[in-house]
Amino acid sequence: MKAIVYRATGDPSVLRLVDREVREPGPGEVRVRIMVSGVNPTDWKSRRGSAPGEPLPFAEVVPNQDGSGVIDAVGAGVEQLHPGDRVWLALAAYERADGGTAQELAVLPAERVFALPHNAGFDVGASLGVPAITAHRALTIAEDGPRRLRPGALTGKTVLVAGGAGAVGHAAIQLARWAGAVVITTVSGPVKAALVQAAGAHHVINYRQTDAAAEIRQIAPAGVDLIVEVAPAQNAELDLAVIRNRGSVAVYANNGGDEMRLDVRRHFSLNVRYQFVLLYTVGMEAVRAAAEDINLAIADGALPVGEAAGLPLHRFDLPHTPDAHAAVEGDIVGKVLIDVTPG
Repeated sequence: MKAIVYRATGDPSVLRLVDREVREPGPGEVRVRIMVSGVNPTDWKSRRGSAPGEPLPFAEVVPNQDGSGVIDAVGAGVEQLHPGDRVWLALAAYERADGGTAQELAVLPAERVFALPHNAGFDVGASLGVPAITAHRALTIAEDGPRRLRPGALTGKTVLVAGGAGAVGHAAIQLARWAGAVVITTVSGPVKAALVQAAGAHHVINYRQTDAAAEIRQIAPAGVDLIVEVAPAQNAELDLAVIRNRGSVAVYANNGGDEMRLDVRRHFSLNVRYQFVLLYTVGMEAVRAAAEDINLAIADGALPVGEAAGLPLHRFDLPHTPDAHAAVEGDIVGKVLIDVTPG
């Protein structure tokens, strides 16, 4: 079978197309014929490492955490999944040499494989994983908020999604609106404004053209309940200016810097909660709960992808995986997908 591998960290040129032997699934594992692989920032960051040429934990690694496909075979003890089932994947490459979705057949633990609802295509399935589960976690960390999402779970809440045009922001807008929240998002320009409106945001604020804090306070005079934050170093002051008493800030990325300054006294007075979110270490219980809720949202038609839904798709084939990684590393707007198995 065809697979993409890398044997040392570096730029996209370290990715190589190779032939690999097909492996049988072991106990608790499934083998998935990958139809579409999704590329996330975490994929190129893992590939690049902190410096070129660093040794890897394995002799070679198959990249990409997310994807969708069809169950090809199951190992002993797997009862909930069967050959022929359509599925989506999460954390496929985490701590595994050959689990990544940039290959025709991937073997991975059954707990990282989830049934794909009948009304969703493989593009939707490959766009879930990291973005949707991260968004779910960010929306369920508030002290007085829900631990699970469903229609009505966030009714009466106001959610601010920073940088809503990104993949996680897009999923957060869709999930928050599906769960009943009033959704505000900030963007840097008109193109991204159009995308977040298509995703379902109720209020869109161009922070380069207006006083974002004042506009948000007009919408939510008592302050917002929850902030889904992509750039805490840049947005700490804005977040403090608009958060309500006992509000929460869920930080899932470090865009704009690794260090942030917080006014301790003002945060004290508001009892603000900061929750940092990293999918790799959030725990499988949280991942499973997110997957269940995400599938309910998919069944309700709440998580579409494509430009009309606010998430443009950019397609590559498997041999051009280096170009796909370069596109994501270059901050392309939208979702980068790799068509692994034609048709």
